[in-house]
Amino acid sequence: MKNIYKLYLIGVGGQGTVKASTIIGEAAMRKGLNVVMSEVHGMAQRGGTVVTELKIGDAHSPLIEKGSADLLIAFEPVEALRVLDKISNKTFVVINSSPIIPFTVSLGISKYPEVEKIIEELKHITDHLLVLNAREIAREAGNIISENMVLMGAGAASPDFPLDKEIIIQSMQENLPPASWEVNLKALEGGYKKVQELRR
Repeated sequence: MKNIYKLYLIGVGGQGTVKASTIIGEAAMRKGLNVVMSEVHGMAQRGGTVVTELKIGDAHSPLIEKGSADLLIAFEPVEALRVLDKISNKTFVVINSSPIIPFTVSLGISKYPEVEKIIEELKHITDHLLVLNAREIAREAGNIISENMVLMGAGAASPDFPLDKEIIIQSMQENLPPASWEVNLKALEGGYKKVQELRR
């Protein structure tokens, strides 16, 4: 493992971005690794941006320097465009192709960019881009609310990720209600398997 592994997660309020980060952070601690994490909450109840910066290893500050993220997980397509300065050609990027349309678009005040154009923009920066429909995989697992577990599983299958899937599952058991366990585990496995397939 690298001395410091830098993970950047971004989504909108209600997607479970912080919960996924907490599970990853606690899994790292379970493995005996140092973890520092920072959370930024926008107007979560209105679908505002939610960001988590997480470093695993010999780090003191959680803030990720420009162009230095090892892994970016974008829970919502357009949110990835907000953090292009954090990634480089070496960054592995996982993007959820399923958009959450802001109310301003519904009211006709603004326009939502085409997802294909967002993907093309990311391709100009990194060669390591994987796109998956986390909502569809979560639906197949039993509940679209488990999208965050799909994306966490996708991240865990990315190259050089410092934690194995089993230790993440142990952390999930400690952080999720028993009633949702089966669905969330299926969602995690679905995201993990999808990235493995796309990387072949």
